[in-house]
Amino acid sequence: LLCPSDLLLLDEPTNHLDLDAVIWLEKWLQRYAGTLLLISHDKAFIDNTVAQIISVEQQKLITYTGNYSSYETQRAERIRLQNIEYEKQQQKVAHLNAFITRFKAKASKAKQAQSRIKQLEKMETLMPAHAASPFSFSFAPPSALPNPLVNMEHVQLGYGEHIVLEQVKLNLVPGSRIGLLGRNGQGKSTLIKLLAGVHSPMQGVFDTAKGLKIGYFAQHQLETLDPSATPILHLQRLDEKATEQQLRDYLGGFGFNGDEALSEVAPMSGGEKARLVLALIVYQKPNLLLLDEPTNHLDLEMRHALNVALQGFEGAMVLVSHDRFLLTSVCEDFYLVDSGQVDTFNGDLDDYRDWILKQQAQDKAKANSDAKAANSEPSEQKERKIDRKEEKRREAEFRKQIAPFKKALEKHEKALDKCTGRLAEVEALLADSTLYSDDKKADLMALLDEQASIKQQLEEHEMAWLDAQEHMEQQRAAYEKQ
Repeated sequence: LLCPSDLLLLDEPTNHLDLDAVIWLEKWLQRYAGTLLLISHDKAFIDNTVAQIISVEQQKLITYTGNYSSYETQRAERIRLQNIEYEKQQQKVAHLNAFITRFKAKASKAKQAQSRIKQLEKMETLMPAHAASPFSFSFAPPSALPNPLVNMEHVQLGYGEHIVLEQVKLNLVPGSRIGLLGRNGQGKSTLIKLLAGVHSPMQGVFDTAKGLKIGYFAQHQLETLDPSATPILHLQRLDEKATEQQLRDYLGGFGFNGDEALSEVAPMSGGEKARLVLALIVYQKPNLLLLDEPTNHLDLEMRHALNVALQGFEGAMVLVSHDRFLLTSVCEDFYLVDSGQVDTFNGDLDDYRDWILKQQAQDKAKANSDAKAANSEPSEQKERKIDRKEEKRREAEFRKQIAPFKKALEKHEKALDKCTGRLAEVEALLADSTLYSDDKKADLMALLDEQASIKQQLEEHEMAWLDAQEHMEQQRAAYEKQ
């Protein structure tokens, strides 16, 4: 990204990034002036970075105008119309074949029959459109649902003498659907590992219910699969009584069909291994799901199937993910892991994005302040007595200096609220399938132009807000150093 370019090619850039890094990359790409060609399985990321979708359908490249949400609407309509045309053609073919079969042996109708045969030969064969996912699975009801499943009070955890989190309080009951938010390295995975039994608490109350059955997904588990075993064998080790056909039928829901169910794990891709780990978890009917970045390596169709399955899960769930669409769809409560604490986050992912941007601005301002301090004279050489009158004068001068920036912050916050509201209205209009008919093409293009314009305005106001915030922090740092 640091090298100037006219064309940027990115293949799954958000894999292994945490959510704040994804937000940063998203903002960077929105400012990128060149041409971007992106492959990604992150719906929210695609929505916020592209204005055109190229879809590979039946060995052809089909172009759709708009972001991913718009593409889904347009493609659904395209599939509907294509299937209508396919059915019409099938009826016409049946009619022609019936005519040929009936009259080809009659001399008086032979010419007409030959004409119908040529008509059939010249007809371009239409294919039915398919939108069905190759993946279909669900969580069976757990055999037991104790309440609570896990209770934590005043828990402290870490490694050796290093404390990562303290005073953690968490109560997991059937139906809990918690998403963990926080910057990289703050302790989200450490908390998940504690719940999974990988780590023990350093102190505090950590009670688990009798009958607790954990389904734990983490990236390292892909490497714990037996490389010489097949998907069928992995399941047979869990359930010796199940027939091979029952296991084949089950694995088919995770995309392991035919010989794929009998193939060794070793040469499998990361996505195939992730699907197998998920299949093993689902098969064991857990009542507590602990998912640490489960969508890494998964394509959009498998992500959708996982999303649907999680919405029907009856137990408790704790999720760490950079996939905002998944977090929004399946989580009812968010907890922020930051600065050694785990607290309820009162807001949605838009609020979290604002929090991340604010933290990034503060970190940048602090880095600038520290750099200036490192190049300045030792503070003890600059010490001097300031009487109360001088202190008041300095305070007044400081307020005067930051007043324009405070005004700018208020201005851009109001503009952001206005743009966000209008963008929601425009995207709601774009979700109307009737808008994509030929007679409404002008309305569609106008809305797409307005959507792009609003996003550009949002970008400009956000950058201006961050700039004003940074200037305020710099003025405050300079004032406090005096």
